[in-house]
Amino acid sequence: MTTLDPRNVELDLGKDLDATVRARRELGEDYDSALVDSFLEKVGQRIDDTVDRRVRRRLAEQQMATARETRRPKAADTWPERYGFALITLVLAIPLSAISGAFAGMSGMVATWIGIVGVNAVQAVRLNPELLTGRSGPDRSAGDD
Repeated sequence: MTTLDPRNVELDLGKDLDATVRARRELGEDYDSALVDSFLEKVGQRIDDTVDRRVRRRLAEQQMATARETRRPKAADTWPERYGFALITLVLAIPLSAISGAFAGMSGMVATWIGIVGVNAVQAVRLNPELLTGRSGPDRSAGDD
């Protein structure tokens, strides 16, 4: 296999062409098609090698880009993800409080609100795991609201 430098490939092909022309002069016209076929086979092989290298390089670049994308943390800073769940639970808290207060009194309402706060805490930790460790995330700055 030749080196990756295109100038070397061109020099090698030039040498092969010179050798083919010299062989044709020595052997005569009877071997023209065999010499041309041989030279074209070498050219085709060089083209195949070049294309294979380019395809492998492009595939490796795509795999690296894909690997980088899969390692990026999912941004949980969209409004619906951050506040939508909390708003839904607060809206549902009204009828749940009324029902639990009617059937179980104040202890039922306390249990209902502990559940509501617990569900929202689990959702907050799911979206922001750094809440458990106390460390700020990599893309967080002190001025985020």
